[in-house]
Amino acid sequence: MSKQLRRKLRANPTMAERVFWRAIYALRTNGWHFRKQVEIGPYFVDFACLHAGLVVEIDGETHGQPVVQLNDATRDQYLADRGFQVLRFSNNDVLTNREGVYDAIVAVLERRTGNHRASPPPQPSPQGGGC
Repeated sequence: MSKQLRRKLRANPTMAERVFWRAIYALRTNGWHFRKQVEIGPYFVDFACLHAGLVVEIDGETHGQPVVQLNDATRDQYLADRGFQVLRFSNNDVLTNREGVYDAIVAVLERRTGNHRASPPPQPSPQGGGC
C-alpha cells in the first residue's frame, strides 16, 4: 500500500472505525498507544497497539466471503507468527456493541500489563522544592 493510500485511509475512516477510535479513547489516554493503518510486514492493519502486540481489525461485509476469510486467516497467521494477537470485529459489532468490543480489548490488554506504556505520576522530591 502506498503512503498516499495509507494517508487516504487514515483521513477517511469508515463510520465503524470512527466509532471504534472514540470508544478506545480512555485506553489511548491511559498509556495504551494505538495507531491507525499500521504497516506490519507486507500488511496494513486497521489499528495496532504495538507495545502490547495487539492488532484490531474492523471488518466490513466482504469479510464474510470464503476467499476473503482465507486471506484474513493467512494474514492473521503472519501476524501471530510475529507475536501479535489479532482481534477482529465486524462493523456491526462496533456500531451496536461498543461496550462489548471495548471489554474484549481491555481483557487482552490486562493480560499484557507489562507492556503498558503509562509511567507512574511524578512524585515530589523528598527534600522539597522543584526538580
